[in-house]
Amino acid sequence: MAFALLLTTTATQAQVDYKKDAKYLELRDSMTHAFNDGDSARFYTHLNNLQNYLLEQNDLHAYYTQRCNDIVFEMNRQKIFEAYSKAMQLSKELREKKLYKEMYMAVNMMGHINRYCGNKEAAKKCFYEVIELMKKNGYYESIPPIYMNIINVAIDDDAQEALDLMDKAKEIAEKYSPDRVFDIETRKILTYYNSGDIDKFMEGYKWYKAGEAKGKSSVHGRSMEAYYLACLGKVDEAVAYAKRELGDEGAEAIPLIYERAGRWKEAYESFKKESLLSDSIDNVVLTNSMRGIQDQLALYETEKQAAKDRTYTMLGAIFMLTLLIVALTYIMISRRKHMKQLRVAYNKAMESEKMKTAFIQNVSHEVRTPLNIITGFAQVISDPDLACSADERKHISTMMQRSTRQVTILIDEILGLSLIESTEKIHKDDTVHVNQTLHTLRDEYQEYVNNDTRIEVASELSDNYAVKTNESMLRRILICLLDNAVKYTEKGTITLRVKQAAEELQLVVEDTGSGVPEAEAERIFDRFVKLDKFKEGIGLGLSLSRKLAEQLGGKIKLDTTYTDGARFIVTLPARGE
Repeated sequence: MAFALLLTTTATQAQVDYKKDAKYLELRDSMTHAFNDGDSARFYTHLNNLQNYLLEQNDLHAYYTQRCNDIVFEMNRQKIFEAYSKAMQLSKELREKKLYKEMYMAVNMMGHINRYCGNKEAAKKCFYEVIELMKKNGYYESIPPIYMNIINVAIDDDAQEALDLMDKAKEIAEKYSPDRVFDIETRKILTYYNSGDIDKFMEGYKWYKAGEAKGKSSVHGRSMEAYYLACLGKVDEAVAYAKRELGDEGAEAIPLIYERAGRWKEAYESFKKESLLSDSIDNVVLTNSMRGIQDQLALYETEKQAAKDRTYTMLGAIFMLTLLIVALTYIMISRRKHMKQLRVAYNKAMESEKMKTAFIQNVSHEVRTPLNIITGFAQVISDPDLACSADERKHISTMMQRSTRQVTILIDEILGLSLIESTEKIHKDDTVHVNQTLHTLRDEYQEYVNNDTRIEVASELSDNYAVKTNESMLRRILICLLDNAVKYTEKGTITLRVKQAAEELQLVVEDTGSGVPEAEAERIFDRFVKLDKFKEGIGLGLSLSRKLAEQLGGKIKLDTTYTDGARFIVTLPARGE
């Protein structure tokens, strides 16, 4: 995914004489050539010279556009951590200098970064915010390209949404930038081919060629020609054209061309090749990002030796992230084995790819948030001039410990899920004193709940009552249920109940939180299901707890008769001593 150099053309921008100055033209062209060549040494030298020149001319709009080009250059080099850091610095600087009219630049960069990382919802949110800022400040002629950014994000998930956005982009372009209309209409015609409406595509192609005969052109013209050849039945010629003319876009177009032609074997092979290339790029991005984080850690260690304990915590979090990537790779490889037919294999691969993307986005978000908290506080405590009270230090320590715990829980869920899918026999010979275990968990979790929430134990068993089972797996079941209860109970009571009924041991985790709709009583035990997407976690806890209970010979269910919150009932064999 390559990004182009940004230009400084807006209707409200003042015309300045320096743009005809030979010195400016030389600085601009030198920077542009270095950008296109990907030469970092030349690029940063020329970019710095150009930025200094623009500051001397007091053209802040052009200056901050060049700051955006710096970020774009980092993204093209797959240095996402550096691009993200520079985008955050740009946003901070614009706010501090109260340059709200240019704030859309920083938001636009964050949209591209989120799109690059596969976080579609965050990318769309950023681009919509850019549109609102542009409307507020009168940059109407630059709005259609932002709509096209949203379309590129939405096209795979909702073709109708993409078509509606194209109509909005066209409406604005017709009024403020008519030269963009032909390009938007051409993109719309491509959507017909993507959705399988070949008749509409062929009709649109005739319209496109009529416009081309009148001297109009579109950046999507080469894609139009490739798909047109495919519609004529010249599939091999269309594929050769896509490889030769479309560059990176050809990797996405070729599987679609084969699919429309019903050539499933070639479609699968080309899709597999594209997927491997995408995975390779993702690995490079993750590696570069981790390297950037490690560089930051080294800087913190130099500046403040006293922060080394917290730095080690962050390194541990990065190591956990590496284990997560390994586990994720294992899961993805396992899902692609034992395909029976080529067409079925192709469809399964497509579905697996969508699940992988959603999983990576979710995990990326859940890991990034606590890591950002740890990073932020690490920067605070590394300040040699920092003077803070004992309460402030305690708050910093608490926040870093909680963030570290979030990452640890996430890793435990992933590794736990992988563990229970193994064929290794599970031993059930640990002697577990049930009341002692419940009281220990209550004490551990009391510090993680709000001040308005308390955790209680209600046991009908004697303190010396014990069962034979796997202690680690039993604790993991109760921990998953307690994590869920703490997450959804902002005030009230969380109760751990236990009793023996006949030959079964019944453990109950009950809360007064937001509860679960009866219709979702079974779906919540599926992997990656979250009823509230704004709560932390990736939706593995309940699924993991049910699998563990089944391996111990028991079961878990949601008590739908309980309406004051949520009540989960765990039933296990009561194997006493």
